[in-house]
Amino acid sequence: MTTPTPIHDAVREHYAERIKNSASCCGPSACSCSDNALYPSALLDTLPAGETAVSYGCGDPITLASLQPGQTVLDLGSGAGLDCFFAAQQVGETGHVIGVDMTPEMIERARSSAKRMGITNVEFRQGLIEDLPVESNSVDVIISNCVINLSPDKSKVFAEAFRVLKPGGKLAVSDIVTEGPLPDKVKQSLSAWAGCVAGAVEAKDYIGMMEAVGFTNVSVTPVFFDRETVDSALDEMKLDVKEYPREAVYKAVYSAKITAYKP
Repeated sequence: MTTPTPIHDAVREHYAERIKNSASCCGPSACSCSDNALYPSALLDTLPAGETAVSYGCGDPITLASLQPGQTVLDLGSGAGLDCFFAAQQVGETGHVIGVDMTPEMIERARSSAKRMGITNVEFRQGLIEDLPVESNSVDVIISNCVINLSPDKSKVFAEAFRVLKPGGKLAVSDIVTEGPLPDKVKQSLSAWAGCVAGAVEAKDYIGMMEAVGFTNVSVTPVFFDRETVDSALDEMKLDVKEYPREAVYKAVYSAKITAYKP
């Protein structure tokens, strides 16, 4: 049983406030970019107009996942449900999608959106991704969009993901990782944790944690942010640093497309 930490509380409060304001902005500070920038138009066209307004991702795990009809899909940190709705369209009536999120406001928004759109092959469960309310060996594909970096115990997240995947199952994740260590001032900031920066780890450590719990064929492909995006993120986090070494973040922080498999 995982006990929520101050980091969990800060992240939950951050996203509860964002969903109340229906906020969606571009950059790692919100773990989000424009929907149009993240997803191909063919994918966006599968949902009714206006349903993509609230997104908190940093990539497109749906395309990365290569979903098939009839599969069971789990979204770690499903937020307002956008990726779950995309997944539900792709797995079809014979498939099933489960979204897990710890923020009640997100669960409420996702459920109401699913009902409004008439999507019946998706459900949303409140819970921590370090302690998934999902049966072992029950999921074909796990997706996640800029969420695992938010966890203070990533090894446990990967262990839980491995547990619930069926043998041969796939993990397809978009997340924030780093190349080299972040400044201590950033890692100690709760606002930077909520902004998807402080909790990011080096790509080699990310891979190591996944392999340690049993994942194989781990692949990490970088997608770098431009300086304008990083500047916007750092300004929004309002870090208490008199002379913040932004050059360190320009060089270190990037989004990544990550895939791995359970043997």
